[in-house]
Amino acid sequence: MPRRYDPDRRQRIIDAALRVVAENGIAGLSHRTAAAEADVPLGSTTYHFASLDELLVAALRQAGESFAAAVATSEALTDPGRDLATDLARLMGRWIAGDRTAVELEYELYLAALRRPALRPVAAEWTDTVAAALTHRTDPATARALVALMDGLCLQVLLTGGQYDEAHAREMLRRLIP
Repeated sequence: MPRRYDPDRRQRIIDAALRVVAENGIAGLSHRTAAAEADVPLGSTTYHFASLDELLVAALRQAGESFAAAVATSEALTDPGRDLATDLARLMGRWIAGDRTAVELEYELYLAALRRPALRPVAAEWTDTVAAALTHRTDPATARALVALMDGLCLQVLLTGGQYDEAHAREMLRRLIP
């Protein structure tokens, strides 16, 4: 039987891995569970991703794109007349208020880098990308501090189940912006 050309298979496997992690956590992800969720043969997952860490790297890279893209395309970065703290606080509020499962998934994959060294470069890419975008409006050290603060604020909301306080976030961000 000839091989079927399936140019989207790799992407379907990544998407399936994200769904598995969202539903069952990283511990629930295996080549087998990703293959079943993507409705592809098990050999397809190992063909495209030799190890589970390779699949997690691809999933983390994709999951982390949404917030980084939102920051990079924010008018706050292109218009120096805009209030950066207000715009970042609003952006975080929209992100957290959106698909909470997707936000939790991004952070679960991001924090998995603590135990999985293969994920660390991708987690660093995410922070570097957001910080680089922020340097359009501030210096590199302040940009890194802003990323750390935004991470901390988002994690506190996610971990405590509390409500995001945009006014508090805006005030804390303002304290860092020269």
